[in-house]
Amino acid sequence: MMAEILILFLGDIIMLQINIPGREKLEFQYLVLDFNGTLALDGYLKQGVPPRLKELSEYLRIYVLTADTHGSVHHEMDSMPCEVHVIRPDKQDEEKAGFIKKLGADKTICIGNGLNDRLMLKESKLGLLVIQEEGIATPSFMVSDVICTSINDALDLLLKPDRLRATLRN
Repeated sequence: MMAEILILFLGDIIMLQINIPGREKLEFQYLVLDFNGTLALDGYLKQGVPPRLKELSEYLRIYVLTADTHGSVHHEMDSMPCEVHVIRPDKQDEEKAGFIKKLGADKTICIGNGLNDRLMLKESKLGLLVIQEEGIATPSFMVSDVICTSINDALDLLLKPDRLRATLRN
């Protein structure tokens, strides 16, 4: 089991708890991810993502939100333990934020990169921004809790919590 992480199974509820010195205990049930620019590049899932998502699905319910610009999300995510939601291309930021509120923002981790991710990153308990080939939107940068240089690094913060603990402790 991962160091200093408590995984609770309460009926249907899976919960991930991470203790960070000098801060409140973080408790999560959900991981919400953007697809293009975050999990995928040009519509194709990035290398290294599938095994990390599979491992994280043991601890969190995983959702992918996307307007599916390249029309490939269902094919790419077919074997992944995630629930995919294709959203309307207009007002993506508001739709993503509404999804987070409906789940319960205080129990949610979000990972994204674009301008349309800024509201969900701000709304969630923990917002991770990834700087990859598509770059990032400055407003999203300003509301994120942690900035990572790849999706795999961001997912590893959750799989190897000492890294997250070192970044967020007071």
